[in-house]
Amino acid sequence: MNTVDRRAFLTGLFDAAVSAADPEKVLPRYLPDRPPGRTVVVGAGKGSAQMAQVFEQLWDGPLTGVVVTRYGFGVPCERIEILEASHPVPDDNGLRAAAKIRKAVSGLTSNDLVVALISGGGSALLPAPAANLTLEDEIAVNKALLASGAPISLMNAIRKHMSTIKGGRLAALASPARVVSLVVSDIPGDNPADVASGPTVPGKSTRNDALAAIDRYRIPMPPEALAWLRSTGADAPRPDDAVFARNEVHVIASAGTSLAAAASACSDIECVILSDAIEGEAREAGGFHGALAREVALRQQPFAKPVVMLSGGETTVTLRGNGKGGRNSEFLLAFALAIDGLDGITALAADTDGIDGSETNAGAFADGGSIARMREAGLDPAKLLAGNDAWSAFHAVGDLFEPGPTGTNVNDFRAIRIE
Repeated sequence: MNTVDRRAFLTGLFDAAVSAADPEKVLPRYLPDRPPGRTVVVGAGKGSAQMAQVFEQLWDGPLTGVVVTRYGFGVPCERIEILEASHPVPDDNGLRAAAKIRKAVSGLTSNDLVVALISGGGSALLPAPAANLTLEDEIAVNKALLASGAPISLMNAIRKHMSTIKGGRLAALASPARVVSLVVSDIPGDNPADVASGPTVPGKSTRNDALAAIDRYRIPMPPEALAWLRSTGADAPRPDDAVFARNEVHVIASAGTSLAAAASACSDIECVILSDAIEGEAREAGGFHGALAREVALRQQPFAKPVVMLSGGETTVTLRGNGKGGRNSEFLLAFALAIDGLDGITALAADTDGIDGSETNAGAFADGGSIARMREAGLDPAKLLAGNDAWSAFHAVGDLFEPGPTGTNVNDFRAIRIE
């Protein structure tokens, strides 16, 4: 199998993983019963517009709604208003979208139904600063979190205590209407309260947990934000609050189900799933996966070759430089350095939403010759990795993976084929 065929094979696994989380396939089985009153659809996330489109087509009855997604991720709907805003750093359009969504669920009755379509990315798309905090404060907090290297669950624990919409507050605002949350999980462990900081799903983390995370990761916070977190006003609703008693929460797609679908697509080669919940520094995870691939290639342990290794989860990047590139590109550059010179290893690392970081690629391909090709192009791969500039490394050798927006988001996808 040549390089082109290996990459086509890995792309097929990515497609299988994304297809398993396609709203058209997963959403129909979770449709709630029609209420005697109104049906209002709200949502936020990088896959929520596609969820809204499918829900609208399936729903047998009147409905209204508002959903916000990332710029360029919108799709046409007839009855649900689709808004676009900035991700991963919030902007004014996100602020306006959050206000519209809050208004959409206000003044409802116990006969009404709210359907919340939630997917990863919703935290940045729903800026709604608490108390005397401003959008600028929320932007500063978000930038600090993205640069901190903290796991996504801890980031969202901080975000939800500084918001008027996250941490279950949107569901509380919709009361006494029943709220049914349909969640596409991009969170290791699939806790729905952590997806998009849980606007309709209260979680167990407290503001003291948020403060502890800030101390642990030495996250620089605006003084006003820190003061707010230290006040009792920052306390989010608790899951056992009676206001949530009638609500339902369903995780309709996740990394685990998508990796299982990719594994099923490996019809002609052994396939192992390492984990669907890998966290930590992207470069360290990449180095570990590279070391494991070397062990298989050279010693046939812990797996016999040929084999495909799959993994998912959400790694993080602690910013040390000003380069381009998201966590999947950074993972893969570290991986490429670890397998430098080894034949028979080909890998794809990509974000299942179709975008990795701030550029247009979902991730990249790498093999044992990647580092040599980068050096031939006049680059220093180790230096680029140190400066968080993995995008430039893969762009220079034409190895970026650019499928475009996929309409879903179940986090990182990594596939390594060893001949």
